[in-house]
Amino acid sequence: MSHRFFQNTACEYFPCHEGAEKESFNCLFCFCPLYALGESCGGNFTYTQNGIKDCSHCHVPHHKENYDAICSRFSEIARLCQKSQTDRQT
Repeated sequence: MSHRFFQNTACEYFPCHEGAEKESFNCLFCFCPLYALGESCGGNFTYTQNGIKDCSHCHVPHHKENYDAICSRFSEIARLCQKSQTDRQT
C-alpha cells in the first residue's frame, strides 16, 4: 500500500462525503490540512450562516492524485502558524 493512500472502511463515517466513490476514497487527510488556508485552500467549500467553513462537498483531500499538491502547500500552513505565534507574543 502506498503512503499516498489509506482507507478506513471501518470508520462509521466512511466515506464522509456524499457522492464520493468508495473504491477510491482516500482517508489519509481525514482532517484536511488545507482548511486553515481559508478561502485560498483551493477546494469546493461554502460558509454556513454562522460563518463556519463547510467542506462537506469538497473531495480534494480524498483523491490520492492530490497528495503532492496538498504536501506542496505545507509551507503556507507553517507560515500561517508562525504568524499566529508571533502575533501572540506581542
